[in-house]
Amino acid sequence: MTSRLRPEFWPTVFLIPALALLIGLGIWQLERRVWKTDLIERIEHGLAATPAPLPAEIYDPAFDYRHVTVTGRFDPAHEFRLLARVHDGSAGIQVVSPLIRDDGGPAVMVNRGWVPLGADGKPAAYDPPPPGPVTVEGVARRPLPQGWMQPANNAATNEWFWVDLPAMAAAAGLAGAAPVVVELTPGPDQTRPPIGGQTIVELPNDHLQYAITWFSFAAILIAIYLLHHLRRGRAARKES
Repeated sequence: MTSRLRPEFWPTVFLIPALALLIGLGIWQLERRVWKTDLIERIEHGLAATPAPLPAEIYDPAFDYRHVTVTGRFDPAHEFRLLARVHDGSAGIQVVSPLIRDDGGPAVMVNRGWVPLGADGKPAAYDPPPPGPVTVEGVARRPLPQGWMQPANNAATNEWFWVDLPAMAAAAGLAGAAPVVVELTPGPDQTRPPIGGQTIVELPNDHLQYAITWFSFAAILIAIYLLHHLRRGRAARKES
């Protein structure tokens, strides 16, 4: 085999970086698989855990996808509408209300749930937040930044496409807000909006398949390289 295989310059120049890239992508996907597996386990553990009181100061990243409770009073004068939200295949909005905490900590933005759109394209009637001191239970979420296809928010018209906690706090006249939004768990009566339980966990872990794909490409590339040189070697021997 060694005597027959005489590497040519340009095919070898192409092979080495291409092979390094494909193998590197495969290894990267394996690393991503480990990271995704740990993330899914952490989320599942947080969602299954007993609700914990939300601290006044949040530094622990474990308070993302974590069942929590928080006590305070809803601010009835301010409310934010997250547009273009779908629930069971129907279009609607989600309603976010500031909760002024009893412990003096930063206000918490509470996603009270989903509201369907009526035939006129406007949100249907929904219940206001309860008055007086309340203890709410939900899932703490660290909001995602604005997606590259998401429109900009418009605080003047109360049109919000993504959760911008500092901007919402400023619009409500608050000094600041906790770095998480609490998405309420379903209440005893889910026939009237807002409908809680809007936390969605969709984290596919397909990185092993991706890694196998990249490693397969690398193997195919090596096979083509060897086949090319073996054929040229045979042709050269025939000519000699």
